[in-house]
Amino acid sequence: MTRFRKLGVAVVTAALAAGTLAACGGDGDSGDGGDAKTLKLWHYESANSAMGIAWDRAIQIFKDEHPGVEVQFERKAFEQIQQNAGMIINSSEGPDIMEYNKGNATAGLLSSQGLLTDLTTETTKRGWDSKLSPSLQTTARYSDKGVMGEGNWYGVPNYGEYVMVYYNKDLFTKHGVTVPTTYDEFTKAMDAFVAKGVTPLAEAGAEYPAGQLFYQLALAKADRKFVDDYQLYKNPVDFKAEPLKSGAQTFADWVAKGYVAKTSASLKAEDMGTAFISGKAPMIVSGSWWYGRFKNEIKFNWDSFLFPGNKFHAGSSGNLWVVPAGSKAKGLAYDFIDITLRPEIQALIGNNGGVPVAADASQITDPKNQKLIENFNTISQQDGLAFYPDWPVPGYYDVLVSGFQSLINGSKTPDQVLDAIAKPYGEGVKEITGK
Repeated sequence: MTRFRKLGVAVVTAALAAGTLAACGGDGDSGDGGDAKTLKLWHYESANSAMGIAWDRAIQIFKDEHPGVEVQFERKAFEQIQQNAGMIINSSEGPDIMEYNKGNATAGLLSSQGLLTDLTTETTKRGWDSKLSPSLQTTARYSDKGVMGEGNWYGVPNYGEYVMVYYNKDLFTKHGVTVPTTYDEFTKAMDAFVAKGVTPLAEAGAEYPAGQLFYQLALAKADRKFVDDYQLYKNPVDFKAEPLKSGAQTFADWVAKGYVAKTSASLKAEDMGTAFISGKAPMIVSGSWWYGRFKNEIKFNWDSFLFPGNKFHAGSSGNLWVVPAGSKAKGLAYDFIDITLRPEIQALIGNNGGVPVAADASQITDPKNQKLIENFNTISQQDGLAFYPDWPVPGYYDVLVSGFQSLINGSKTPDQVLDAIAKPYGEGVKEITGK
């Protein structure tokens, strides 16, 4: 599910340049739809995905609790909603509630244009805020300029995602390598594989994985202040200082030590994933979006662990339930959101390989699923979600890909890469904030 990585804030500056409309009024405005007899609901999850299964059940519960109300559900393509959301929800043909991508360029942009309903009052009344950690709330709240992390609620997530280490238990056993629990043990384990002629980490320099590995390494020396400065523009970021300096240098060191193959500079995420699925790679550092596929396709013994030693991890809430400002059934939409946060639905997400935001881990029956959720809960409870490295500014995804390809193939030094990624970041922040 790499779609979450590339969206960033690529169009937010266009909205700011064009001028933004006042955000719509509170969720008690006209159009609450108290007497509505139809709920038009759109999402883009496949029927056999964890969310698709859970939301099908949520729709059935909604129907049972709202006799006489027709649910008109349509499964849309992600790209269809992503590219045309503003036009669609501003028309009479739009839905009353839909799944939409989080972030400045998406939910933030539409909120700043007055196209989404302010859910703040409803969130407090129904206690949705109490079910979501501060870092999960970040992607649900937007300022009047559409910048995430502050302001009113314009969406509600009910699942999450995060980056972890997947490992091949059979290869660890075959080569006599101990599963690490600390950073030092992690590097010792990789040294042991290299000594056996095995590259320990499959990587992909042509897409998001390399940038995420760099970010994980930087986060090893990060605090919440750095994350807020980098992601939310709280203060200027010095790319030649910690933690970004050590992130780039450690990445280069890992390539030099043989932890990452230089040939991976041209590989894509799919290449990395299939290398792990085929049993060729002892480990990959990547996200929970691989989990369901690995569970279905891998034939060997495998498991996962959090990036050793880190308090902060790349990750965020999943996509949001949003209510278009023009919804004719807002009250019904709020009822549906509430259902998706109930224990039954959260457990369904968890038992089908997803990462629920408010599940009781004891209700998850599969040990691997349970561990996936327990690790996410650990990160969430310590406010450890640090979002993604390409999110802050327009076009930054391509900047990071280019930078870390060159670090893998050795065409640039860590200092040169930091220079290359610092300039577009600074220019992007200035364009968004005017500072």
